[in-house]
Amino acid sequence: MASPLSERAYKSIKQDIITCTLEAGEQIVQSQLAERYRIGTTPIREALQRLMRDGFVQSIPRYGYIVSRVSLSDVHEIYECRQVLEPALAYLAATRATEAQLAKIKRTAHFDYSYNEDNSSNAHVHNAEFHRAIAIASGNGRLYDQISRVLDEMTRIFFLGIDLGGSADELNNNHLKLAEALHARDANLAKQIMKDELLYSKQAVLDALMRRLATPEHAMQL
Repeated sequence: MASPLSERAYKSIKQDIITCTLEAGEQIVQSQLAERYRIGTTPIREALQRLMRDGFVQSIPRYGYIVSRVSLSDVHEIYECRQVLEPALAYLAATRATEAQLAKIKRTAHFDYSYNEDNSSNAHVHNAEFHRAIAIASGNGRLYDQISRVLDEMTRIFFLGIDLGGSADELNNNHLKLAEALHARDANLAKQIMKDELLYSKQAVLDALMRRLATPEHAMQL
């Protein structure tokens, strides 16, 4: 079991990676992180080893750690994981969710999206909260743990600053339809809506990434 300081270091570093405060490809200097978080180097080292197992950092011999880069193949793999796990989670949530859990899902279903280069991801943090609420409502802790990590990786991609453009309204509508299906306890419909949402979301994200990579200032980011 990780020590409290190691756990705090892990959460702090992971949050900075997800939000791109620590950028992809950036070298991680352990002494600087220890100073930033006011934590000793031993908990920092333990946290980095854990983050390496999670895929958020890489160890380079005779160089140290760097923040893992994100590739288009990573995006495909993330969505493959989501397409396997989340329809099942939606099905289970429709049959197992408490009334309080359904109320939270309904509250988090709607998000207001407006793209801004410097702060484009607040809506997507809210989006992850919606999907986590469904996972919690499934009543399966192991499935929740698996999808939670995938959602962290997904949120990091949004913090790169991609613009979903006109796709956001359709994604928002899918959330609302999914919340209604869950509230109606229609497990098969909830499963199908989740499948449809993920197919649409994947294409929207890939299109947005390709538009971003087509610009000279971002051509080498991914």
